Amino acid sequence: RGKTMGIVGESGSGKSSLARVIVGLLPARTGAVKLHGATLAPDLKGRTRDELRKVQLIYQQPDVALNPRQTIGEIIGRPIAFYFNRSPSEVKARVNELLRLVGLPEDYAGRLSTALSGGQKQRIGVARAFAGHPRMIIADEPMSALDVSVQAAITELLTTIQRQSRTTMILISHDLSLVRYMADRIIVMYLGHIVEQGTAEQIFAPPYHPYTEALLSAI
Repeated sequence: RGKTMGIVGESGSGKSSLARVIVGLLPARTGAVKLHGATLAPDLKGRTRDELRKVQLIYQQPDVALNPRQTIGEIIGRPIAFYFNRSPSEVKARVNELLRLVGLPEDYAGRLSTALSGGQKQRIGVARAFAGHPRMIIADEPMSALDVSVQAAITELLTTIQRQSRTTMILISHDLSLVRYMADRIIVMYLGHIVEQGTAEQIFAPPYHPYTEALLSAI
């Protein structure tokens, strides 16, 4: 709880595929996904509502992750109503709480996502992911579509909320500096395989695995 596992590797190494297997969007060819010792069904349809709630995903592209026809209140409120069967007034109160948590005014609940900037959209994605009080967040390249000036703010936001909620996070990124800053442990993937894993200090200190060294030299 409260720890971050970073997954790094070049494009096509299997990082996002692994995330989708964990969430249940892709079936695993072999092996199993376990959460607190319990084996999860390989696809979403086989998982209980509570199992779905416990593992949430922050998407790479905030522009396409939010329904442009729904208000921000509807986007954030949907998982609250789905997982907890709350009344409309309770959903509204929780939406306002989450908006404050991610640093946005409460009146944003009535806006459409098309009126927001990229950084604001990603804040909504973070609020939606945490709406169900998950045990684990999978952040799949959450900064890659954002301006450099916005990335630091979203990084600090994620770190703060995770620290407060004691949520486990899997951070997928090709940005080794970001992973080094946020992750407690790191997995290095190449062609669908884990080629190295360890603490951040171990991964970023010599002797390096040849592939890890190649990644570091490409910075």
